[in-house]
Amino acid sequence: MSTVQWLSVLLFLAAGFMIYVAFLSYQQRHLPVARTMILIMIGAAWYATGYAFELLSRNLYEVKLSLQIEYVGIPFVTTLWLFQVIQFSGTASRYRKRLALALFVIPVGVFFSHLTNEWHHLFYEQYIFNESSSFPLYITVKGPWYKAHTLYNYFVLLCGFFLFIPMYWRSSSIVRKQIIVLTMGAAVPLLFNITLWFGMVVDLTPFGFAVSGIVYAWGILRFNLLRFTPLALTQVFDTIRDGVILLDYKDQIVSYNKAAEGVLPELTLTKHYPAYVGEVLSANPELIQPILDSHHGNERFSFYRSQADGYKNTYYQCSVSFIYDSGTPIGKMILFNDITELKENEARLRESANQLLELNSFKDKMFTVVAHDVRDPIAHLVSITELLGEELAADKNEHAELFGVLQGQVQNTFYLVENLLDWYRNQKGNVVFRPLGWNLQQVVRQALLLAESKAGMKHIVLSEQIDEKFTVSADKEMLDLILRNLLSNAIKFTGIGGWIEIGAELDKDKIVVTIRDNGEGMDEETVDMLRRDDTFIKVPDPEQGAGHARFGLMLTREFIAIHGGNLWFDSVPGVGTTFFFTLHRSRDGMDVIDDRKEGEEA
Repeated sequence: MSTVQWLSVLLFLAAGFMIYVAFLSYQQRHLPVARTMILIMIGAAWYATGYAFELLSRNLYEVKLSLQIEYVGIPFVTTLWLFQVIQFSGTASRYRKRLALALFVIPVGVFFSHLTNEWHHLFYEQYIFNESSSFPLYITVKGPWYKAHTLYNYFVLLCGFFLFIPMYWRSSSIVRKQIIVLTMGAAVPLLFNITLWFGMVVDLTPFGFAVSGIVYAWGILRFNLLRFTPLALTQVFDTIRDGVILLDYKDQIVSYNKAAEGVLPELTLTKHYPAYVGEVLSANPELIQPILDSHHGNERFSFYRSQADGYKNTYYQCSVSFIYDSGTPIGKMILFNDITELKENEARLRESANQLLELNSFKDKMFTVVAHDVRDPIAHLVSITELLGEELAADKNEHAELFGVLQGQVQNTFYLVENLLDWYRNQKGNVVFRPLGWNLQQVVRQALLLAESKAGMKHIVLSEQIDEKFTVSADKEMLDLILRNLLSNAIKFTGIGGWIEIGAELDKDKIVVTIRDNGEGMDEETVDMLRRDDTFIKVPDPEQGAGHARFGLMLTREFIAIHGGNLWFDSVPGVGTTFFFTLHRSRDGMDVIDDRKEGEEA
């Protein structure tokens, strides 16, 4: 192949590579910078393709057609690059759309002026056949608009370079590398184009764009070009609600966000940065020292500022973190997190805690009064009413029935006080859990013996069906309370002439105790309370038997839970109720209950 053909092939390959770079940019098309890069590479590809056809042209018509293809991209490439620099640096962000319209007025005019060149010849005055050489086939005589467009392109590139210079010095290492990539992408075609002014016959500018494509591809794949732009960093930096100050390795402030101005208004007094942190924040020595003394990063300390009125402080949690580049620390970042609301909440919580302690202390005193000054008189009153009730019943006094009601109310009040005190000791942790081995049959018989007098008044038959070999691991006082409450509940809601039966079955390492009656069943409120697994209900009125029962059941459930067991039930209105609860089995508890019984008899 001839030299011209080789150059054409290289130009087609260059155009293909530019399309590849456009494809890489398309993958980040959600970013404005990436969309501009796509247009740049497509425009350069048109330029290279048109110039390849120009080299292969055999007549003037083909040359003109090739130039039309080239000028699909030539007028717009440099302006697109400048617009990309504006996007990359965040320049004139508020007026971006209007700026774009102004920038592309000239490129659009150039495109149409070249398209209509045959009418006015202001772009190319004439085409002269090259008799001395086969390349180029025609020598073009440039018109005034061509020269003006060339100067415009140089001016646009210089504007982009000048925008990059201050940005380069204030940017981090990764951003500087991206700036170099974008600068090289424009500088190489510029240098190749300048060779035309020195007598070069072949236009090397399209080859320059091929080199730019290689540089851009390297930047995209190596330095995250188009993904990690300073504009995005600036927007994130400025929108952070916490104050942020950036220091270089010399402890000089290089940047800060708007929130930092609210924390430290003195930052705005310094006109030129970078500036030494000790000088800028000289009024806050308690802040400077921790910053200068931090050598490992991730250090935290507290800081507060007083408001102008002096009545309120603003509190901050400050953290110092190092900024690294390839493992080498290049600066520090100080973050100010406003924790004023948290501090105020802590103060309110502390005040509430003190109030709760006072209320709890008052509650303890109240229960002490109940334990000593209320329980004992009620216990004596229960004994007196029982004696008087028996005498009135024996004499068949006309007020015996009314006195029986009074006696029941007094007993309910006494049981309520007993349950309240047991519940209170349990909540305070004063109930000591001492599980030992006990013979279940004997413990149940003792409970039945205590309940006989109350059951006898309603002619209720009490019975137990428990294997004499069953032993359980339990706290005796708690187990007595569990049985007493469940039996009292069963007696209360079992009618005259009914029956109550206690049984037990072995279930692996546990014993399931059942207390069954043929009473009226539980009311819906009690059933709902037990199924919701409530941990507390309001203290019942002594005149409300159901309320007293619910309170006792709640306490029973807590004591069973302390034993590691469960409480459940089966209740049918008008048929009866069965309570089930589990206790851990004990294999060595026979002698404990027997020894205690022998001691009591002695």
